[in-house]
Amino acid sequence: MFASRTIRKGETIIEYRGDRTTWKIALERPPSDPDNPHHTFFFETSEGVVIDAGVRGNAARWINHSCNANCQSYEDDDDRVFIEAVRTIRAGEEITYDYRLSLDGYLSKRTLAGYVCHCGTESCRGSLLVIPRK
Repeated sequence: MFASRTIRKGETIIEYRGDRTTWKIALERPPSDPDNPHHTFFFETSEGVVIDAGVRGNAARWINHSCNANCQSYEDDDDRVFIEAVRTIRAGEEITYDYRLSLDGYLSKRTLAGYVCHCGTESCRGSLLVIPRK
């Protein structure tokens, strides 16, 4: 997703929309990309609700990850998720946010390989996941 106009720092860009469900139901659904089962359109709120943008989602699902993102997500008091600019974004610039994905349990090399980051920024941590420190 790319900015069609200049977006000012602090401006809300879009709401992350989709079917609001539980992890149990979301994980029973077929993958959004059968060739890449790690690719999903899931967004978990602080209340544990899963927003599945693969079902009734909007353009927010196409915003890519970057370790040096120009946006961030936030939740309002109604548990809705929005994407806002953390700096001025010029017209034509890609809109990104840090997914900061987390997975429970043991992370095998195979699992980690499914979440390799390719953002190419100097600050790239090499993964879409936030790896807990030991």
